Amino acid sequence: AAAAAVYKQWIPNTNFETGSNWDKGRVPCASDVVHFEKNKVVSVFVRSPHALTDMYLPLNGELVLASGAGFTAFDGSWDPGCDSGATVRFADAEHHAWFDPTLWQAVSPGRELEPGGRIFSVDEERVPCHYDDVIFQPETSFRVNVDSSRRVIHLRSISLMGQELSSPEAWASYLRGPSARLQFHGNGTLQVTGTSCPDKSGCACGNTPDGHRICTALLGASGRQCPAPACQSPLQPLGHCCRVCGATISLDFTPDFDLQKYRERLVQALLSQPKYAGVRMAISKVHKARTFLGVIPRSSTPLIQIVLIDDEVGAQTGTAAEQMAADIMEDIAQHGEALGISSGKMEVATGSTFSGQAGSQALSRITVGMVLGPLFGLLLLGGILFLYRKEKLRSLPRLPALRLPRPWDRAEDPASPAPASDKGFDNPMFDV
Repeated sequence: AAAAAVYKQWIPNTNFETGSNWDKGRVPCASDVVHFEKNKVVSVFVRSPHALTDMYLPLNGELVLASGAGFTAFDGSWDPGCDSGATVRFADAEHHAWFDPTLWQAVSPGRELEPGGRIFSVDEERVPCHYDDVIFQPETSFRVNVDSSRRVIHLRSISLMGQELSSPEAWASYLRGPSARLQFHGNGTLQVTGTSCPDKSGCACGNTPDGHRICTALLGASGRQCPAPACQSPLQPLGHCCRVCGATISLDFTPDFDLQKYRERLVQALLSQPKYAGVRMAISKVHKARTFLGVIPRSSTPLIQIVLIDDEVGAQTGTAAEQMAADIMEDIAQHGEALGISSGKMEVATGSTFSGQAGSQALSRITVGMVLGPLFGLLLLGGILFLYRKEKLRSLPRLPALRLPRPWDRAEDPASPAPASDKGFDNPMFDV
């Protein structure tokens, strides 16, 4: 999440007038019998008056009536639009989970839907982040499962039933009311802080502990798999459920870096260019885990992650994203210091065989360096210990020694040829 406010709006509702909330796929009419499951907890907003033949209510729930709304008994008169006389059951809303990215949509501060397409979020950031504003639409009821791996889910503010709750005190007061326990259930607790991200370099979303919930909800309980990427060695962006083709850039930054301004710079200078019309970009602060020798967890370090994907197909998959990533790296080389960027690392995965190999070679050199560095350190330490022990042994009185013949002395060829001076191979790409 960037330092600027981000608004996330909940999509489902439990309104009486929403046809998808009923098992028949339509709103009950006068000759129908309405049936709420006895043991299901519900909060249902009713916007208009309704005539019904009969209605069975749950043991624990509420009907929230708008002005002028209500229920009357059907008088038996003929209604041309309602001759079914069926039992219509209210659908189960228990499965709507807070950490399901498909149930949220980004909206602008004016609460209009943001134009889709060019800017997207990695999956963990599609769910409300630590400093986001959450909106439940006015004149809607809802029920959401807030099961979480965290005890507390922090948010900047929550707007529901037409009122904005942006302080801990206001939210605590709402939780003491009768509706909150019907609207929110599960082991997690929502906490309104009223505070914005204090860092101009941005704030990490904070949903990583629930990343598995997000991906499970996104892929579905049926065990659907991520789609097979159309590129070699696809990339795995931090906070994203599936691997992608395209490019990622990881930026190390200084205290002068401003995430919001840098995002605007990329949009205006590059993403808006006609040649990048098919490219989509995500940019945010993330925390990358650090390990010792690539195995033992140590800590995490903040970095700015840029993810670029495009709509190219076949061998061209990811090539537009690759070109834009190269332009970003060139801009960093020229203006990075002024922008507060200390270094950047680009990784690419495209449908082109050449691009895929180039990316793999770069990663191989990094991996070899990570392995040989610690190995050299261990050899150096072993040499120091050997010399130290040898020096101590020299100070001890010398004892008679018995030399035994070694089997490899006999097997050794006294006229072994000298080793060749060059064990390398020709690489025309690098002229060696």
